[in-house]
Amino acid sequence: MANPEGPLLVRAMGMRRTWVCLFLLVYTFLLYCSWSLLLSIRSWYNTASSHSSSTSPTHVARWPALYASVLYGGVFGLLAMGAALAVAVPATLVTWITVLVLLAFAGKPRRSLVMEGRRITADITAIALKILVREGNLVAGICATVSFFVLLFSSRRSEGAAGGGDHDL
Repeated sequence: MANPEGPLLVRAMGMRRTWVCLFLLVYTFLLYCSWSLLLSIRSWYNTASSHSSSTSPTHVARWPALYASVLYGGVFGLLAMGAALAVAVPATLVTWITVLVLLAFAGKPRRSLVMEGRRITADITAIALKILVREGNLVAGICATVSFFVLLFSSRRSEGAAGGGDHDL
């Protein structure tokens, strides 16, 4: 009797939405675990921003916003790399095993197969790390840019509400 769950599991793992859901699940878990770090960055920014605005009321605190946005970008970039790594490892292992099995069926001798396996492992690892770093940097850059403008906009908005003056946005 055939296992009815086997083909369904194989089909589910082959679907793109399954990998996207796995990525989002891991990313959500990592974000939940690092929430206190994000809150401490926000707390530091609020303290630095209020100190900067109290010394110079007409000056919008750009430097604390820049530092906080770089920290936000770094955290979100690392989180994206961690979630992508959690998804990439199983996919990379499946690719590696498939290539080695195909080489074995092609009639490669065992000694040659071991050497090819080491080379393939190094190639796959190098390519995966390059992609992870590139995607992490992209996410970090986007998050840093967006958070910089959000922090500036929120500080100008709160400064305008507190001071009652008109400020150009």
